[in-house]
Formats: sequence, C-alpha cells, structure tokens
Amino acid sequence: MTRVESELILPAKQPLNGYYNPVVVDIEEDTKQNEKPFEEVFNTAKTAFSCGKSKPINFRKQQLKALEKFLEECEDEICDAVYKDLRKHRQEVFMGEIDLVKHDLRHTLFELSEWAKPVAPERSLLNLLDGVYIYHDPYGVVLILSAWNYPFMLLLGPLIGAIAGGNCAILKPSELAPESAKVIAKFLPRYLDKDCYQVVLGGIETTTEILKYKFDYIFFTGSTNVGKIIHQAAAKHLTPTTLELGGKSPVYLDESVDILTATRRIIWGKTMNAGQTCISPDYLLCSKEVEDKFLTAARTILDEFYGDDVKVSPHLSKILLDRHYNRLINFIKSSNVVIGGTGDPRTRIIAPTVLTDVKPDDPVMQEEIFGPILPIITVNSPLEAINFINKRDKPLALYVFTNRKDVKELFLNNTSSGALTINDTIMHICTENLPFGGVGCSGMGAYHGKFGFDTFTHKKSVLMRSLGKVAELTQFARYPPYSKSKSEFLSTATKKRRGISFSWLKTAFIFGLGMTFAYGLHYFCSDDDD
Repeated sequence: MTRVESELILPAKQPLNGYYNPVVVDIEEDTKQNEKPFEEVFNTAKTAFSCGKSKPINFRKQQLKALEKFLEECEDEICDAVYKDLRKHRQEVFMGEIDLVKHDLRHTLFELSEWAKPVAPERSLLNLLDGVYIYHDPYGVVLILSAWNYPFMLLLGPLIGAIAGGNCAILKPSELAPESAKVIAKFLPRYLDKDCYQVVLGGIETTTEILKYKFDYIFFTGSTNVGKIIHQAAAKHLTPTTLELGGKSPVYLDESVDILTATRRIIWGKTMNAGQTCISPDYLLCSKEVEDKFLTAARTILDEFYGDDVKVSPHLSKILLDRHYNRLINFIKSSNVVIGGTGDPRTRIIAPTVLTDVKPDDPVMQEEIFGPILPIITVNSPLEAINFINKRDKPLALYVFTNRKDVKELFLNNTSSGALTINDTIMHICTENLPFGGVGCSGMGAYHGKFGFDTFTHKKSVLMRSLGKVAELTQFARYPPYSKSKSEFLSTATKKRRGISFSWLKTAFIFGLGMTFAYGLHYFCSDDDD
C-alpha cells in the first residue's frame, strides 16, 4: 500500500469501457490545511528561491520524479475528480490528463542535464581568445494560472517546465473545476517541496489579489478576454508572460482523402471532452460535394462512438456549467441542424451536432464554440478557404485534410496559426519535439519539452575575457586617442564574414604553432647530429 493509500480509502479502478463510478472521499480538510495569507505564500516562495533551493539539477530531477509519482499513486483520485467536474471517461482522463503529462515528464527527465548546460555559440574574430556562453537562468517565482477543461494537464504541463528551469512556482487551479482543484491542493503538496511549490485556491477575487504581487513570470491558460486582463496586470510590473489562449480552429477537407478516416479523426477531435478543448476543430470548410460525403460518414462514425442515444453513453463528457450549456443551445436553435441538435439541461449533455448553410455572420461563427457543435461553411477552392481563415484572428490550431501536395503547400505558406496539422486533429499536442502555443489572439509563447524549459529560463549572455597582456594587446584599437587606422582595424575585425568558422581559428593557430615548434626542434637537433 502506498503512502497515499494508507491515509484514505481509494476508489477501485474501473474498466475502461464503462463509467468511472465516483467514490465519495472526504477532501474538505485539504483547503483548510493550506489556507494562509497569500503574502506568506509569496514570501515563502521568494525565500526558497533566494536561498537557491530550486536551482540544483538533482533537486529539479527529484521534484520531477515526485510529480510523476503523484500521477501514478493518485490516478484514481484524479479520475474521480475529473469525472465529477466534467463527466469525463476514465480513458479520456488518461489520454488527456495523465499519460500526456507523464510523457512530457519523462522526456524532460531524460534530457534535462543536456538542456541545462551552457551553450557556446560561434565566436567572431573579435572574441577569438574569449569565452562566449549562453547560460540558462531560472526567472525566480512563477505564477501558473490554469483552466478548467483539462484541470490537471494544463496546470502540471507548465509546472514541468517551471521545475526543469529551476524556478519556484505558485499554482492556481481553476475554481470552475472544484473537485480537481481540491485534489490538487490536498495531494500535490505531499509530493513536491512545500516551500518551492505551493497551491492556492479561490475565485476571481483571489486571482485579482494574487496579480498585485510582482512575480518573475506568469503563465496563463484560458480565454482570450481573460488573457488580456492577465497581460495588463503583468505589464504593471513588466512581468514576462506566456498566454495559452484559444480561438476558432478551422478544418479544411477536400475530396482527395479517404472520407471515412478523415471524418473519424475530425469527429473525435470535435467531441473529445464534449468539444471543450482549446484546439478542438471549431468549424469545417469544404465544397458542397465533400459536405454531402462528410455528413454520411459522420452519421456512421457518431453511431460507432456513442450509439443510438448519446445521453446514456458513458463516452461523452458533460458541459461544465448551465450558462455554457444555454449558450451552446442558443447556437443550435438559431442554426440549420442536420445531425444531433438535442440536449439534456439536467445532465448538461449535448449530442454531437453538425450545422449546415452557416453564414460567416451567424452567432455560432462569432466566438469560439467550446462545445460539440460543428458548423460547415462551403467553399469552392483551397484559396477561398485560406482567404476565409486569414480574414479572422489567427487560430491556435489549423487542420488540413488533403492528399494533394500543392494544397498542403498552399496552407503551409499562406496561413498563420499556432500549429498546423495535416490529416489529423489534436495529436500535435502529443509530439514531444514540437512547441505548443498560439500566435496573435490565440496566445503568445510556447511550452512542452525543451520549449517548456526555454519558456521558464532567461538566456543570459556571458562573456569571459582575459586580463593578460596578449589579450589586452588585441584591444588597443578601442582606446583613445582615436585615429583612422584604429577605426579601420576595428571595422575589419568586427566585420561579419562567410567562410571558415572563427571557432576553428584558435585551434588552427595553436596547431600551426605546435607544428612550427616541432619542425624547428627537429631542424636544430639534426644540425647538432651533423
């Protein structure tokens, strides 16, 4: 029995093909144990960082391993909490919350020692005798504000980068996923260092109060509107920020692909977490002929996924709040529904819905949908689709389904988005060597793997020079009295050139000097023998 299991009764693991049956666990005392004035929380983190506690590489690895242990030992509590908040199936919790974070953790653990080494960039002639380096300094105390739709992944994913970078962190889970927030507040401090990594619970008032403090870095995941508020608050202290936002992520589909396979991937991306995913396909662009084929395939796929009555299917998540549910139902009421369109206000389940004859100025096209509703807008060519996309804010993700090389190149070279995935949806977030982040209104900055480490470290320029006479001799031209000859020398020495790398010149010079010495020694020794 693990340390956590010895302190409470855990719910038994359930089969992946059924509901996760929530077990009531008393977690009320978690918040009470962690309640203390935020000033104390902040000062504790500042002190821990000032003492250098979070900086050693071995400490960082230890904390990352402890975070992995939290995910392994508390997986039942995590699944239970996410089910209560979102009615998310256990397999979907593992795919989107647990395994994805574990993958990032292990990748970071494997590579951290290499990432943290100072980088020695190429030197110019002016710095031939110098040491030129880039060091990776932690920022200090970072604030991580996460969203409700993936309450563990969107908090722990950035935390991996913060720990790897050597920072201390204050974590603020979303109050809109209260069960998940409680589990985080209760269990995470049992695994991580209590001074370096602290959890704060609360709503808008708490966040407003927290933002008055001068953090060294802020990482926010959420809506564009709230992101603007966070950015404005950070600007008061000139605090650098990463904003992971959202937007309307388009899908382009043409006739060159296998429609059944493409539809399956689009529908899966649209209905995962009931569409409450920041990179969920938001609307579909295709020709009228492709639309007809897509609708036929979509009916088949939805029956495979959820059966005849989606309301009793254990595989579709619920909409988080009543106001979210009502907003989505209003989209449906004002549109032409060809698939789905039903909902249950008691359970907040909305059947996957497809809309046709959608106009650009329809309500459903004015904001990110964040629900299982897919509008279709017909276009006559890929260029028309590109023009439609480019007239709107830059999306967090763009999905292109085509087997035509020229169409792929058109979208790659003529659109701007946080990411572009060809012939699939969502899966770019699982690719360890790709950055995840937005552009424009869909966000700024990126993370995951090395990009998470880079986000939470300042690249410090380091120049190491000698005070020896030879080194000083090379610097004479910069000192007064100035002259034309000195100026010409400096211009020549600092001019950027193509050709052999200057990093080899010092080695070549020493090698040549050694060869000359060896030749001279051999010459004089030969004369003595004669």
